[in-house]
Amino acid sequence: MCKHILNAQVSIRSPCCRKWFDCVECHQESENHPLLQKFDMTFACKKCKKCFRKDAQEFEEADEYCPHCDNHFVIEAKTPKAAITVEGDDVRVDNRMIKDDRIKPSNKQQPVTIFDPDLDADKLG
Repeated sequence: MCKHILNAQVSIRSPCCRKWFDCVECHQESENHPLLQKFDMTFACKKCKKCFRKDAQEFEEADEYCPHCDNHFVIEAKTPKAAITVEGDDVRVDNRMIKDDRIKPSNKQQPVTIFDPDLDADKLG
C-alpha cells in the first residue's frame, strides 16, 4: 500500500530498475537513482491484478480505464492530511461521554416546602 496516495488504483513498473511502485515518491524513497521517464508505461491493475501497457503520447479518455475490468484508474489522488481529532463516538448520536455539571441531580426524597432554596436557585428574577 502506498502511504502517499491513499486511493492508488494501479501500480507502475519503473523502466529504470524494472520494479513495481504505486507512485513516484515511493520510487524515490526506496531507490537511490532518479526515475527514468518513458512514454511506454506498464501498469498493474489493483482490482483485477492484470498488467497492461499504455502509450503516454497518445493517451485518450478511453485509456483512463483498465482494458480487462474497466476500473477507472485515472482519478483524483487522495493524500493523507495531518489532523488532530478526538477519538470517540459522535456526541450527537451518543452523548454519554459528556457530563453536564450545570444542574445537580437531586437524590433527596424530602417534601418540598416554600423555603427550599434549591428550587429557586435555577430561576431568574
